[in-house]
Amino acid sequence: MLQVEALLAKCAPQNVTLVGSSLGGFYATWLAERHGLRAVLINPAIRPYELLTPYLGVQTNLYTAAQYELTPTHLEQLRALDVDEITRPERYLLLLAMADEVLDSRIALQKYRGTRQRIDPAGDHGFSNFASYIEPILAFGAM
Repeated sequence: MLQVEALLAKCAPQNVTLVGSSLGGFYATWLAERHGLRAVLINPAIRPYELLTPYLGVQTNLYTAAQYELTPTHLEQLRALDVDEITRPERYLLLLAMADEVLDSRIALQKYRGTRQRIDPAGDHGFSNFASYIEPILAFGAM
């Protein structure tokens, strides 16, 4: 987050729209609230510090095979970034797949009530039809 904040410090806030999926959506929410930015959230994780508890210990990156250890300290760091309630729903575009096999979409609907929303009733966590949302994302970012 320190690296992202350092990059954001070099930008004009009116020119920044964050885009985050899953855990990235959780991070984008914190950054949007902290810096007054717009954010596009794709199946955002809600309370990842609870979701990731079963994965404490040594893990292997699925893409690089690098090993890392998820610790209770990491979960506490995530908890510290939790945003209880968003302050300006108009700054958000929520893209949500109701058939998400990883996250409970109903919780995201509640947390992001009042935001612009695009709901995909059959979409999955990987948002496999992402290409069809590029134009709305770019239009939101240009606002």
